[in-house]
Amino acid sequence: MDYNFTNLSNAFDHLNKFRAYSLSKHHERYLFPYICGTYFSYRKVDILRIKAIADALNNKSADLIKYLEVGCGNGDFLEKVREYLPNAKGIESNIDLFYSFGKIKPDYIEITDAKYGIDEYKDIIFVGWMDPGQDYRNNIADKTDIIITTLDSGLSLAAEYEGHDFKKIVKWITPSWEDVNIEINNHFYSNLDSENLQFLSNLRGAHNFWYIYSKNDIKSGLLIDALKKQIQEEKKEDKTLSYDFEKILDECGFSFLQSLDNNSLNTKTKLWEIDFLNNIEHNKT
Repeated sequence: MDYNFTNLSNAFDHLNKFRAYSLSKHHERYLFPYICGTYFSYRKVDILRIKAIADALNNKSADLIKYLEVGCGNGDFLEKVREYLPNAKGIESNIDLFYSFGKIKPDYIEITDAKYGIDEYKDIIFVGWMDPGQDYRNNIADKTDIIITTLDSGLSLAAEYEGHDFKKIVKWITPSWEDVNIEINNHFYSNLDSENLQFLSNLRGAHNFWYIYSKNDIKSGLLIDALKKQIQEEKKEDKTLSYDFEKILDECGFSFLQSLDNNSLNTKTKLWEIDFLNNIEHNKT
């Protein structure tokens, strides 16, 4: 993301002021995502789904999987992925994101831009951000068989890969950081009365779309089967399947598998529910 040094410095100043009255250490990851979190909200189940996809490539052990996150920011999400895929790497175009805050850039993050190309083939490429007006889909599509995207609804059409010999085979929906940001501000840092809070909560939506693309039907079948097994794991009540900051999502009305009304379409959206798209033949589990 293009975010200049002055903006970063101002954001850091505001963050330090916010910490003086913050009601939760976890709020800042959604209120200051560029510094403290990501531009999409996630749970541990999202990380474990990526692990399941990697495990489906069963001709390689986890430490040999070549995973790349394009536009990895400060590495918040990538760090979690590396707990399961230790060779996972990221690319980020803005060096100031580290040096302006006195952070040490990890060796597994390279400062470069996807528009200049990707150096080698990757087993999985994850795209969590795309600057408005940028389109580097060709560079990504040429270097992998599996792409995972999680982009805001305003950017999703600019990040479709069906025109690059890929099939969209799986999707799920989550709130964006902005969805959570608004709920945190309304409920914890405003003077809104209960009636107005309830009215605003009824309007909340989920604006991040996670898509999995594949251009290899054999791999598609393997990862679909792996994700079906992962769903069974997610149904188990296991506290190890969550991060501490997930309680903020719950408090803001974005619980795992919670249904949200979509008033414009007169439908309900079930957060984090995996939808298998029927566009390939695959084995039943």
